[in-house]
Amino acid sequence: MLPEIHIGPLTLQTFGICFALGFLASGAVISRRFRELGYLPERAWEAIGAALIGGLIGARLDYLIQNASEMEGGIIANLFTGSGLVWFGGLIGGAIAVILWARWRKCLGDDLMGAVAVALAIGYSIGRVGCQLSGDGDYGVAWDGPWAMAYPDGAVPIDTPVHPTPIYETLVMGLVALGLWHLRNAVSGKALLAIYLVCAGLERLLVELIRRNDAVLLGLTQAQVIACVMILGGAAWLLWLVRNDGAGPVPDSVRAAV
Repeated sequence: MLPEIHIGPLTLQTFGICFALGFLASGAVISRRFRELGYLPERAWEAIGAALIGGLIGARLDYLIQNASEMEGGIIANLFTGSGLVWFGGLIGGAIAVILWARWRKCLGDDLMGAVAVALAIGYSIGRVGCQLSGDGDYGVAWDGPWAMAYPDGAVPIDTPVHPTPIYETLVMGLVALGLWHLRNAVSGKALLAIYLVCAGLERLLVELIRRNDAVLLGLTQAQVIACVMILGGAAWLLWLVRNDGAGPVPDSVRAAV
């Protein structure tokens, strides 16, 4: 594990580095897609800036809400202190900020949705590298399998070998990002975003089976409840798009099946 990198008097957090790299990679993807579509590529960085601000606020608020009972002074008093970010909160906060930016720029349309879908997947994949390097507690349950790992020097140390779930998530969402990128000209941007919601929801639903989070509803963790909403919402949206010719050049056999 490598939670920190020391360069002379400077100390860098590896999670923060990967967090930044994830946003840079997402910006590069959106910029490339905008260039392909004939839009101003620099607008991509405006969108990323909005996502960064909204995502940080949302991720921090989500963490504080989940841990409010353990904090002195309540949520407001701890808003700008300490550490703690939750990805789902960041997703919601970032989405709200990008929607507001897109309405301001009058570009809230199909092309933006498709570009954002790929960016979300690649950003998440890189972000989980930071979780693995820092050992921030996002790992799985105890396991004695061939690639089980302990995190004795992590930010949340553990000596017992466990499932290295950040690695699983990096690999899966990296493949999802690659698949979405290859589909970018085959289906509409709305369909691409719907496919992302289904894939990201399935990934989180399954990985939570070997994570250490507590159940909150019907035996599901909070992340699994949100993942189910993503899967159902994405699947319903995709079905509606296919039936209403809004998913792009879908083969007739697929369209007939739904």
